[in-house]
Amino acid sequence: MNYLSFDPLYNPYGSFQMPVYGKKGMVATSHPLAAQAGLDILKRGGNAVDAAIGAAASLTVLEPNSTSIGGDAFALVWHGGRLYGLNASGPAPKGMSIDALRQAGYSKIPEWGVLPVTVPGTPAAWQALSEKFGRLPLTESLEPAIRYAEEGFPLSPVIGYNWKLWVERIAAKLEGQEPFDAFFETFAPGGRIPEAGMLWKSPDHARTLQLIAQTKAEAFYRGELAEQIGAFMKRYDGFLSQEDLASYAPEWVEPISVNYRGFDVWEIPPNGQGLVALMALNLVKGFDFAEKDCVETCHKQIEAMKLSFEEGFRYITDSRKMKVPVQQLLSEEHANNRRQLITDRIYNPDLSSLPNGGTVYLAAADGEGNMVSFIQSNYKAFGSAIVIPGTGINLQNRGMDFSMNPNHDNALEPGKKTYHTIIPGFLTKGGQPVGPFGVMGGYMQPQGHLQILMNTIDFRMNPQAALDAPRWQWRENNTLELEPSFPNHIAEALARKGHHVVRATNSYGFGRGQIIWRDAETGVYAGASESRADGQVAAW
Repeated sequence: MNYLSFDPLYNPYGSFQMPVYGKKGMVATSHPLAAQAGLDILKRGGNAVDAAIGAAASLTVLEPNSTSIGGDAFALVWHGGRLYGLNASGPAPKGMSIDALRQAGYSKIPEWGVLPVTVPGTPAAWQALSEKFGRLPLTESLEPAIRYAEEGFPLSPVIGYNWKLWVERIAAKLEGQEPFDAFFETFAPGGRIPEAGMLWKSPDHARTLQLIAQTKAEAFYRGELAEQIGAFMKRYDGFLSQEDLASYAPEWVEPISVNYRGFDVWEIPPNGQGLVALMALNLVKGFDFAEKDCVETCHKQIEAMKLSFEEGFRYITDSRKMKVPVQQLLSEEHANNRRQLITDRIYNPDLSSLPNGGTVYLAAADGEGNMVSFIQSNYKAFGSAIVIPGTGINLQNRGMDFSMNPNHDNALEPGKKTYHTIIPGFLTKGGQPVGPFGVMGGYMQPQGHLQILMNTIDFRMNPQAALDAPRWQWRENNTLELEPSFPNHIAEALARKGHHVVRATNSYGFGRGQIIWRDAETGVYAGASESRADGQVAAW
């Protein structure tokens, strides 16, 4: 009998938490069990990379509405005195094209089903990171995730809320259609959607993780799992094939950066949208900000973000297909010219609306000074709603981000990577690491990067306060969505400048971030985990 009955999402009082300090290691994630899995790996002799892999794999079990084995991943890794970048997003299958979709009767790429699925990169990311930097084999790093999937775990509040919300939305459109049967069997077993506090497990997911660990991800790309994925996609006329999986490899890339008030801010280069965050920082660094909570600060941030998204949506695509060089978009001359468009009134961008996305971000650090900024996604919540029967593999729907306009820079082409929303961030100063940071949540991500970095650098907030501060989110045209706790006097002043202000009823759509900063003199880490999520910082 349950003697206590309560709503885990109802809190009439403002929560308050402090930053967390640690010396030997730290893991910050959106789920406490994932953070603890990463910390356990550190204590078993693993390094920050092993811990990040373990936490990331655990999140495919613990937060499957936001990430999956069948998704993509990006990482920034500080190791041996330098920063490395990994792009583990996948290209469009070789049979996927604008003509093929039009012949199938589609004028735009659908949200669900087999058609929006691009090549998943997540298992390859785990293996690439483990092979290059890890100290433990994948069989050890993935062990906590396998255990969670086998034994089950109770859903956390925010994840439970979003799980129910999205399964209900998907059911309203797709329930009863054969290709989606395994999705409902997996995420609504017995016809019941699990909620916060209820136990859920996925033995199929556990077996798949074991295969990935034992074969160093070969089973997913060139073995048993690849055969199952390929057969399912062929049966339902999907584009992804065994050949697409077999030819995939993640890319090690050179991170890109801008200098912001003496700090170097690093992002993954396109096809990632980290470029949008860097362009916005380049614009706002031309202004002096006296205080955070005032209309002028918010207005300039919002206008810089709109201008940067406008160019990001115009130019960002597969790096091999970029028509305008990144260096040109990040040049001081370009920033000075664009900054002239920021006035006392609103700027009208040439943009459509920004959809929501499903992603997890985590940060990890160890006692040797290695640090990881890692992000993993299935794009929209539960991705394509395709689960390969008997595997627990939920495939992403990243192909949705391609343009069906053949003249657009990000036009769909076979073998091409699309504009990608997920962006890990990293901060350095004078060539020394400050630490990893990130904010998940579709197109909220660069907006979150801008806000937490300015909170940190301009307004000298501790990492927890930098994350907890009320946020704004530009949505479309001049629509500006504000969190419930956003100061009303600033909201009213923004409306007078022409912003169409909308007040959200909750904070779930404003991103969920993690931060770990390292003190250069002592090596002590200060970490923070997003109050809008279920997560925590696990420190040693």
